[in-house]
Amino acid sequence: MIEAYQNFLLNYTNFNGCTSRKDYWYVVLFNLIISIIIGLLTAITGVYQLYNLTYIYELATLIPSIAISVRRLHDINKSGLYYLLILIPIVGAIILIIFMCLDRIEPNKYGEKI
Repeated sequence: MIEAYQNFLLNYTNFNGCTSRKDYWYVVLFNLIISIIIGLLTAITGVYQLYNLTYIYELATLIPSIAISVRRLHDINKSGLYYLLILIPIVGAIILIIFMCLDRIEPNKYGEKI
């Protein structure tokens, strides 16, 4: 899990290549855990300015999250432009979640996994 997150941070602007399903979901899980921890710290301490850390963290991981999503789409032989489905309310997000759950498709025209 830590290795997947390190690759996520090291390839923060790499939109080429592929990312495995396991690595993608490890990063999603790690981001969720960090957000929950910040939320719990805010609730326990009562210092609601800590909640701004969530916004800062989400902003800092925005571009890397888009990059890993595009690489995950490449892993199933879809163009990175499919990520624009996120702009369609509810339905687009559901379609992307389904895409992110699909297994790698061989032969892969986008290259090897990173």
